[in-house]
Amino acid sequence: MTEYTPPKVWTWNKENGGAFASINRPIAGPTHDKELPVGKHPLQLYSLATPNGVKVTIMLEELLALGHKGAEYDAWLIRINDGDQFGSGFVEVNPNSKIPALMDRSGPKPIRVFESGSILVHLAEKFGEFLPTEQPARAETLSWLFWQMGSAPYLGGGFGHFYAYAPEKIEYAIDRFAMETKRQLDVLDRRLAETEYLAGADYTIADMAVWPWYGGLALGRMYNDSGEFLSVQEYKNVQRWAAAIDARPAVQRGRMVNRAFGEPAMQLHERHDASDFDTKTQDKLAAE
Repeated sequence: MTEYTPPKVWTWNKENGGAFASINRPIAGPTHDKELPVGKHPLQLYSLATPNGVKVTIMLEELLALGHKGAEYDAWLIRINDGDQFGSGFVEVNPNSKIPALMDRSGPKPIRVFESGSILVHLAEKFGEFLPTEQPARAETLSWLFWQMGSAPYLGGGFGHFYAYAPEKIEYAIDRFAMETKRQLDVLDRRLAETEYLAGADYTIADMAVWPWYGGLALGRMYNDSGEFLSVQEYKNVQRWAAAIDARPAVQRGRMVNRAFGEPAMQLHERHDASDFDTKTQDKLAAE
């Protein structure tokens, strides 16, 4: 490997971006004009079934499972590899051009909500579910929610990128982020040795935020063979917690929404009604 000496002033080399060179850039704002579609429900979600996107669809499906009819939603697919997140309509909802983004049209004035953690809090407070109102349970829930927001970039943009997506394998980078990812798994494992869920006895938005990242990792669903590489089976308490959440019907539905990869039976590109799970997955559409 050629040793790299940083220049005095950095300049953007578009060809040096690896797997995501076509969508990564050092400036914000839209690249093209494209309005977002609006469906029939008060909640309009624009997303993709990455771990961050799955957090929100799990939350919405859990709310619907509890009988909150106001949580009905339209989920529109944002293909980030095609640059949909840089369309003018999407940038109006999220100036950071990242999924997921939510428009809450249930009140007199539409409310935009972006960043997955913010969306979870918004929905929890709107419907009075999955976020305790009393202390110290509320503080514990929010602490683990924000732990995920601060920690997952080391797993995704750090370990996942250099292990699975970077154009060349860099030992230092992989070792650095593998060490940090295992430290984070140990943090979770120690906590889950004490409690059933992250914030205590009850399932909360903290679990919904952490599970798509670290539960997915523990279940061997992320970054090729990274589960074996990181010895995820060692974290017995994380394994117990990950499997329990994975078995929830609302979680299984949430994983399918806006999914545009993997098994066709698991892909529901758009979700506008509960019946879509039975009639509009990609395997069923292909059979028509």
